[in-house]
Amino acid sequence: MAASNPTPRYPTPPFPDQKQPWPGLASKMEPRPDHGETSYRGSGKLTGKRALITGGDSGIGRAAAIAFAREGADVVINHLPEEEPDAREVIELIIAEGRKGVSIPGDLRDEAFCRRLVSEAAEALGGLDVLVNNAARQQTRPSIADISAEDFDATFKTNVYAPFWLSKAALEIMGEGAVIVNTASEQAGDPSQDIMDYAMTRAAVLNFTKGLATQLASRGIRVNAVAPGPFWTPLQVSGGATPEKLRNFGASSPFGRPGQPAEIAG
Repeated sequence: MAASNPTPRYPTPPFPDQKQPWPGLASKMEPRPDHGETSYRGSGKLTGKRALITGGDSGIGRAAAIAFAREGADVVINHLPEEEPDAREVIELIIAEGRKGVSIPGDLRDEAFCRRLVSEAAEALGGLDVLVNNAARQQTRPSIADISAEDFDATFKTNVYAPFWLSKAALEIMGEGAVIVNTASEQAGDPSQDIMDYAMTRAAVLNFTKGLATQLASRGIRVNAVAPGPFWTPLQVSGGATPEKLRNFGASSPFGRPGQPAEIAG
């Protein structure tokens, strides 16, 4: 089967003006992102695997949850309570594949909840083979003077502390052949001035990934990171981009458009 040109396959900017309260819903975005709901075809690559995906209600996490289920994995997703409408759709899609799908809402900025999330996920699935640390917080601020201590703390707790806490808890359960995948960003090496604190966390995640991968190699556990560029997700419409940047989001990428979650999950 011949490959097709991916450039014209998805919407290009300018995008409609839109704004949602944090954390945002994919179901209310215009245009709605493609997470692979109708396009992803599995081939049994993850048959029998058990995965926990944070931020699995929308964006790259949702696309990963759909892909994992269609590859044969049972999946637990984590999300904030406000994201329940999107989470319900994901669980329905997982169950439709004949796989076990469970959602566990909660705030990853709480260390005790992170430990409980891993424990409950492992109990629901009968173990844990894959941890995807995908959930993130991103809020645009014009300058360092506009970043409050509360903002800074919330971003670091979500983007850096949570992957650390979750990985630490998961490693008490995971065995040889397990995998941890961390979502980073191109912002780690090419920071935008209006999301400086977010960019700092992405650099931290890359170094966390490299260090942990070295530590766990002898145990037969792999640790990898995915570092996307501009992707069309609720992160952008719920305060992660200015109205001006959102309107032309992804225009400067080689494809002239943002990536869609379905394009990275597989």
